[in-house]
Amino acid sequence: MISGMTGFGRAEGAQGDWSWAVEARSVNGRNLEVRFRGPPGFEGLERAAREGAQGRFLRGQLTVGVQAKRAEGAGAVRINVEQLERYLAAGAPYVQTGLAAPPRLDGLLALRGVVEQADAVEDPEAMAALEAAMAVSMGAALDGLAADRAEEGRALAGVLDGLVARIGELTAKASSLAEGQPAIIKARFEKRLTELASEAASEERILQEAAAMAVKADVQEELDRLRGHVDAARGLLATDGGVGRKLDFLTQEFMREANTLCSKSASGALTAVGLDLKATIEQFREQVQNVE
Repeated sequence: MISGMTGFGRAEGAQGDWSWAVEARSVNGRNLEVRFRGPPGFEGLERAAREGAQGRFLRGQLTVGVQAKRAEGAGAVRINVEQLERYLAAGAPYVQTGLAAPPRLDGLLALRGVVEQADAVEDPEAMAALEAAMAVSMGAALDGLAADRAEEGRALAGVLDGLVARIGELTAKASSLAEGQPAIIKARFEKRLTELASEAASEERILQEAAAMAVKADVQEELDRLRGHVDAARGLLATDGGVGRKLDFLTQEFMREANTLCSKSASGALTAVGLDLKATIEQFREQVQNVE
């Protein structure tokens, strides 16, 4: 089953004093591009994100983000004595003159900058285990993204199957109408032959006109290629894996044959079918841009 390129996945986790959330999202892209945003001190997570994405996806612009926080009060605290002494020195004249009461300890500790969170010195093994746990959550988020993209692929498959069927129907209709091409071209040539005779045209000129009209009457080669492309498209849509690039190339081939068919058309009915064919192929091309 084909896969889309748009989706979202999220996973959460916790270990010790830490908790985190991982989000992975993707949009269409010609190649696989991975952007990572994570907390400082967990540099190994970026590599895990890239390897995880490369192991699951072939195309798309991916953004993987990790938000992590430590529980309040989990780290040690310390008193900034220098800051405390500055507050005491600033208030001493007011206390000495009786303009202010002596400060209480709880009031001093509530002053800005007096109590600080101390930087915890983490055990390297504990940090490695924490990073590994975050990487597991990242894998779960990427799996969720892959599932979301697969769901989009299932929806796309139905739309693309319908468009391929429509292209096949229009090709068959064009083939039926093309059976009348030789007669139309013959009538036009007879008229043109009369005009050339009055101009005393040379035999070579007449043969050139006949050859040009004969080529224009033959659209069988274009119709055969269109039928072949329809079969190829159906085969690709039934294939597992990334077929977006191949479908994109096939769309160009579809359009090339439809353009030639329109240019060779000798009747308004065949031209109308050719234009419908081009419009359907364009719809197919737009949907193919979403396929991985």
